[in-house]
Amino acid sequence: MSNQNHISPPHFGSDPRVRYVKVGNLIIGGGAPVVVQSMCSTDTRDVDATLAQIQRLAAAGCELVRVAVPDKKASQALRNIVKGSPLPIVADIHYHHQRALEAIAAGAAKVRVNPGNIGSRDRLKMVVESAGARRVPIRIGVNSGSLPDDILERDHFIVTPQGMVDAALREVELLDKEGFRDIVVSLKASDVKTTVEANRLFRERCDIPLHLGITEAGLKGYGSIKSAIGIGALLMQNIGETIRVSLAAEPEEEIEIAWWILEATGVRRRSPELVVCPTCGRLEIELIPLAKEVERILKEIKLPIKVAVMGCIVNGPGECRDADIGLVGGRGKGLVIRNGNMVQTVKETELLNAFRQELDGLIEGRKA
Repeated sequence: MSNQNHISPPHFGSDPRVRYVKVGNLIIGGGAPVVVQSMCSTDTRDVDATLAQIQRLAAAGCELVRVAVPDKKASQALRNIVKGSPLPIVADIHYHHQRALEAIAAGAAKVRVNPGNIGSRDRLKMVVESAGARRVPIRIGVNSGSLPDDILERDHFIVTPQGMVDAALREVELLDKEGFRDIVVSLKASDVKTTVEANRLFRERCDIPLHLGITEAGLKGYGSIKSAIGIGALLMQNIGETIRVSLAAEPEEEIEIAWWILEATGVRRRSPELVVCPTCGRLEIELIPLAKEVERILKEIKLPIKVAVMGCIVNGPGECRDADIGLVGGRGKGLVIRNGNMVQTVKETELLNAFRQELDGLIEGRKA
């Protein structure tokens, strides 16, 4: 895989063989950490509401946010949104090349378009020249619900992974002909298997960074599971440079799930991991209330540590061996384990205080 971009990636996370682009102050691809995205659900023309939602997203851990730009009023509002936003802004453009030009002029850090529906070659060239002059990347978004008619007809009106890849490569070729390489591609279907296979096939063909997601995944419960399976499967194959969990929910809720996916796959970690035994007939401690209290305490901690809370001595010591802090309960008392070593034996009623003590010591040690 070649890398024609001149920005040096500062650290590694995603596949370093993938080319990289700069989006605002972020680097996507080239081994940089996988980026968490979301999209505003506000009316972009309402600057105050949009900025308020972006602030909430940033507080939740979002790193890049997309806003819809359907008309000129939205374009005009975009300039103030870009100025007031703590996050780089991606402008979502469909059909109107003028909206893309306005978004780039307004300071959007990236534009999401389908080159094929921008219009004539001349209009596409105008967008590419403007984006190139300002080093604004273009994301080509391929969705299963909007594939080109000829590809659908070829595939007997069935959405196939190869059809999605062919649609993406067709768009990439249009940009390649204009000499434009600062590209990100997304291939999203509501079907998990189709999404995973499409992204896998695309990565075999191309070194362009991929934005992952299961489109129209659904409500938070089932949609989160679909997203975790699809996005997680690709991340564990070292495929994917940015992610969005697309839920019929408040955008802030997407961010929580996105980080859980990154942490569960070991791709990125920003907060503690809590390991809790599933309970069984050997349980000798009020485990669930204890675990919930530990979870509550850990919510305030932004440190990638591992904590284990176990309910008996059968698996407890072993599960706690690789934890930074482990609690093992049994018969009215408990063990406190730190980095594999037993450091305290206390009454069950004192376990939570002992945990706090060890946690404070661990945090201070990490600060030193």
